[in-house]
Amino acid sequence: MKLLILHGWGGSDAPHWQAELAAEVAKNYGTVSFPLLDNCHFPSKNRWVKQVKAILKEFKPDTVVCHSLANNLWFWLCQEDIETVERLFMVSPPSLTTTEKTIKTFFPCEVPDDIHAKEVHLIVSDNDPWIDTKEAEEIASKIDASFTIIPNAGHINADSSYGKWEFIEKLVMRNEQ
Repeated sequence: MKLLILHGWGGSDAPHWQAELAAEVAKNYGTVSFPLLDNCHFPSKNRWVKQVKAILKEFKPDTVVCHSLANNLWFWLCQEDIETVERLFMVSPPSLTTTEKTIKTFFPCEVPDDIHAKEVHLIVSDNDPWIDTKEAEEIASKIDASFTIIPNAGHINADSSYGKWEFIEKLVMRNEQ
């Protein structure tokens, strides 16, 4: 497996589940790229798109895992000339109409016609402050994704106690063991 993990606004360093996932995949001899995106606390859509496009071209992942703002980043990347990946995991995307000033360059955001992934999984919480389940379900439907709702998990991050997360590890590594 060649796994690319894309964090959201502010990064996903330990004890975030993305950092735990990167360690688990590496420990099982998978190849992982978990880059710190440019200026993660004050992100620019154009800079992130440019940076990740270069990573995609050089690293050539077969699996991509996005959290939070990285999901919107992926939607923007889908408007670029990028290769299709085998599997895409989209966890806790923010609403497509988010108005937070610090990340305003990413919004409004549209769901792309081509998601550039053969298999897509969208995972959200029923009490995520950044998106409601109805909007998340509509997004999942538009991109033909499997859709999972985790009860009472907040934004599914370290602040909501999502460090080591076996559910995502099993999904991502299911063909590797």
